[in-house]
Amino acid sequence: MKSTEPRSPRQYRYLDLVMVAFVTVYLCSNLIGPAKPAAIDLPLFGTVTFGAGVLFFPISYVFGDILTEVYGYARARRVIWTGFAAMAFASLMAFVVVSLPPAAGWTNQPAYETVFGSTWRIVAASLTAYCVGEFVNSFVLAKLKVLTEGRHLWMRTIGSTIFGEGVDSLLFYPLAFWNSGLIPNELIPSLMLSQWLAKTAVEVFFTPVTYKLVAFLKRAEQEDFFDRDTDFTPFQIKT
Repeated sequence: MKSTEPRSPRQYRYLDLVMVAFVTVYLCSNLIGPAKPAAIDLPLFGTVTFGAGVLFFPISYVFGDILTEVYGYARARRVIWTGFAAMAFASLMAFVVVSLPPAAGWTNQPAYETVFGSTWRIVAASLTAYCVGEFVNSFVLAKLKVLTEGRHLWMRTIGSTIFGEGVDSLLFYPLAFWNSGLIPNELIPSLMLSQWLAKTAVEVFFTPVTYKLVAFLKRAEQEDFFDRDTDFTPFQIKT
């Protein structure tokens, strides 16, 4: 007789930890990095100026690759929405705290506003670009995994990042800064290109780490998910 009892969902040892790492890196990239432009001197290139967030944000794509590669698109989708909700809540609370009247004698309000006072246009652009870029990254990696029968991990992670980070940069800069008066319109295409190349370079740099983490998690979880019959709609969180 066939059992009608619902099956318990698969339990994983490290999925929650990977999700926390993903969300933490994403929050750091938006709350710590953007407030500081950094400059370093590189041989042949001279002085290179960049937003410090470029050090954080590509790492979220590394974790996104690991989630999709090991646990599948549906679980990665749930984590992407978790990151979106966390950033939306953090942005709302930053707005509330910055807007509160400062106590008498406290003189650090301008500095506080500089660090945490992003405009709603930039916040909306960041959330939109993140959400679309991460889903593109996860979708491309999942499809490539099926097409390659799980071979050439380096090609899948770098290829998916090229698409995901490309969409992210293509959306964020025009949505955040076009006709804003903050950045001249003619500089936006070069910023999009430089950020896309820099973020992709970080993914390439972390490829050996990605290999080690993926191999460890596949062994520990006894999982190597192939999205052959997956519903790829982004607008749900069930797995």
